[in-house]
Amino acid sequence: MHSLLGMWSLVDWRRVGNDGKTVHPLGENPVGLLVYLPGGAMIVQMLAKDRPLIKSTDPIGGSIDERAQAYSTCLAYFGTFKVVGDKVEHDIEASLYPNWSAKLTSRGYAFENGQLVLRTDPAIIDGVSVVNEMYWERPAAAIPSA
Repeated sequence: MHSLLGMWSLVDWRRVGNDGKTVHPLGENPVGLLVYLPGGAMIVQMLAKDRPLIKSTDPIGGSIDERAQAYSTCLAYFGTFKVVGDKVEHDIEASLYPNWSAKLTSRGYAFENGQLVLRTDPAIIDGVSVVNEMYWERPAAAIPSA
């Protein structure tokens, strides 16, 4: 079985620009979960740690501004995955960011200092070429990896 399998907790998400700047899209203490299952299913959710509350008991309710603020601090998708060399491909079935639904994405992966590091290919965001780096570690109470 592959060493990616199992559950991973988000440690950090860094966006490194070719202009020398590094930003943390969800702040410096994000939370998240990444799960790779033996049958090839995967799911990921990444959130800012202290997200604003919505003044509604309806999970899809609240004002437009409240929802925009809350949901701009969260990224989630699910689908399937496969390892191809030193990359992991995520075949995204559906995503909170609708532009990724029904898309295939690829991330380089490496194990560094006991953490799983996923790196995107360079992309232009706000006119700057950036690479997203997501750092994951196995939680203490993780689902056993196979």
